[in-house]
Amino acid sequence: MRNHFISAAGVLLAALFVRVTAIEFALLALSILFVLFAELFNTAVEAVVDLVSPDYHPLAKVAKDTAAGAVLMAAIGAALMGYLVLSKYFFPIYGKVLAMFGTPADMGTVVSVLVVIIVVIMIKSFTGKGSPLEGGVPSGHAAVAFSIATAVSLNTRDPLISLLSVGLAVMVSHSRLLMRIHTLREVIFGSVLGTAITISVLLLFKVMAP
Repeated sequence: MRNHFISAAGVLLAALFVRVTAIEFALLALSILFVLFAELFNTAVEAVVDLVSPDYHPLAKVAKDTAAGAVLMAAIGAALMGYLVLSKYFFPIYGKVLAMFGTPADMGTVVSVLVVIIVVIMIKSFTGKGSPLEGGVPSGHAAVAFSIATAVSLNTRDPLISLLSVGLAVMVSHSRLLMRIHTLREVIFGSVLGTAITISVLLLFKVMAP
């Protein structure tokens, strides 16, 4: 619920910032309320199931999974509504920001990813934690994933493709947490490192371009 409230506050503040219409704001608010309702319902189902069946039971699992699925469907619907309402306001702004960097050369993209890999290996060797392919500081998967997402964003300068690429990078980074290979700090460090190096290298190629 804490995460839902934080996300809801961010969406509503963004909607007020871009001055959406009254109908659009109402649709966003209803979508958010529906997600909160589904989460409350899910919590109630889990509490009742735990009360009735404190031990493991296949039907108890079905009940909990179904209630959690309802929350997921509500969240997907809310995300779709947020996209339909807010994309026309934010995508032009996001597109202008990407256009400021220009379109980097193919060689710049390859070099930036290679530099990220080299820097990650060097940092891991210096800290003496983990191996080049697993564990340690920072998360190499997160660094490379966000490096590629950044390069794709700057190459295409398409807001939707950029957001999908970043979303995929987030999923890759999140998988390292789920597998307990990296801590949240290591994943964030890798994500920031990959993004920063890629932007720096591509800007350097842009400046050096004839």
